[in-house]
Formats: sequence, structure tokens, C-alpha cells
Amino acid sequence: MRTYGAKVTPSPSTTTEVGKRILEAHPGTTGSLGCAISEAVEVATTNEGYRYVLGSVLNQVLLHQSVIGLECKTALDKYGVKPDIIIGCAGGGSNLGGLVAPFMGEKLRGEADYQVIAVEPASCPSFTRGKYLYDFCDTGMICPLAKMYTLGSGFIPSPNHAGGLRFHGMSSILSELYDQGMMEARAVEQTEVFQAAEQFARVEGILPAPESSHAIKVAIDEALKCKETGEEKTILFGLTGTGYFDMVAYENYHDGTMTDYIPTDEDLQVGFDGIPKIPGIQ
Repeated sequence: MRTYGAKVTPSPSTTTEVGKRILEAHPGTTGSLGCAISEAVEVATTNEGYRYVLGSVLNQVLLHQSVIGLECKTALDKYGVKPDIIIGCAGGGSNLGGLVAPFMGEKLRGEADYQVIAVEPASCPSFTRGKYLYDFCDTGMICPLAKMYTLGSGFIPSPNHAGGLRFHGMSSILSELYDQGMMEARAVEQTEVFQAAEQFARVEGILPAPESSHAIKVAIDEALKCKETGEEKTILFGLTGTGYFDMVAYENYHDGTMTDYIPTDEDLQVGFDGIPKIPGIQ
């Protein structure tokens, strides 16, 4: 970004009011996607001529990313292939939502059935340990409320190399589907994710992004289950990006300095305590 002339300010920063408040409440924090959203919105709304478009979580973003699923579906239909399992990484949920969109449409209409698996970091388990409530989409509580599986906008996950998955809430659309039992979720730890990423790179010749590698981990798990049972299943997963900008993460993994962290119930309660109370609703 700096090569192309951008000025990069790490979040949370002291250049915005909301950034200062976050740092005061969480001294020394490494921040999260929710923190960066709050600061970006403040900058956009306090400087004339600027606009901010949320790039994850919200419904219109899932709609935009549905081109991923539509292209996958078209390609599979062309060759007469029907996936049994569809797997995607999930942080805010837009990538997974885009991938599964046309398949989920068929499932909802009763035209076909698919096993859909959302894979999230164990350090930020919005689906598997969150609550389905109205909450703020950002740490600074300046964006609108959304009903979603959430750990509380005040929950800041421990440092994790899959930065795009470090978000306290989940897409409203995916949250509703998960609540209805139309999809399932799994939480995986960071070191096992990078182990799967290394295996994938050696077999496929592509270094996957840490986010993508969450889906790869569960895809490998499901393939090994089939190997054990003798079942034949077609597994579709989303390779959301390459890991060539994540060399420090891979270095930490190979050097043995990468760590796993699973928040305790007490850690999560701090975030839950900050979820707004809405009379008559929650």
C-alpha cells in the first residue's frame, strides 16, 4: 500500500476519537476488524467528500460475493458434479455466504441437499460459542445494530494471523441459517490450520492464505473421514486467497513460535456484558 502512495495507520490508533477510547479501554491491544471499522467510519464521516462501504458481514456484501458461488455452481453443473459438502472460512461471513448462496437457495427450496460447514478460529468463536442477539457491528459502537451470532462488540480476540476472521460477529443472513439448522460450524486452532496449509502447499503448489486454510483444514478432515468409511463424497471449499503476504505467519509456524489461544468463558463474558439491552427484544 505504501509503495502505491498510501499512508498506513495501524488500528487502533491515536488519530481518531474512537481509537483513543478503544486504547484507553484495552491498553496495548493489537486491535481487531471491529476496531478498524470504527476508526474508518469516523474518518469517513468527519471528512467532507469521503464515504465508507463496509466490506464484510452486511447483506449487500454477501450479494456481491455471490458471484463466487454462482461461478462455482455453473462450473460444477457443466461437468455434472454435485457437491456433498461445501466448506468456507467464516469471520464476518461474506465470503462463505457468497460461496454457498446458490446452493443454499436450492436447499431452502427443497431442490437439493448439501452439508454446509462454516469454519472459524477457536480464538474468535462467534458461531460455536456466541449468542444470537442484536449487537453493534463495530468495537466503537458507532455502526447500526444487527441481529447476529456475536461475542459482543467489546470482545477483542487474541492475536491471530488470520486477521480477516478476527471479528466478533457473524453475518445476519448466515446467523439466521445457522439458527435454523441449515448449516453447521466448527472452530479450529491456529497451529493445526497452518499444518493443513503446509500440506496443501506441498501437494498443490499454492501457498494458501491463513483465512483460506481454515476451510482447507476441515476439507482435509472430511476427506479423511471418507477414507476411513469408504464413502465417496465431493467436497467443495473456498480458496479465498494466497498467503504470499503472510510470510511472517508461516515463519512463526515453522519456527515453532506460533501459539494457540482459546478464550475462557470468563473472557467471553466480558464481551457478552457489553451487548446492548433492548427492552421488549432482548
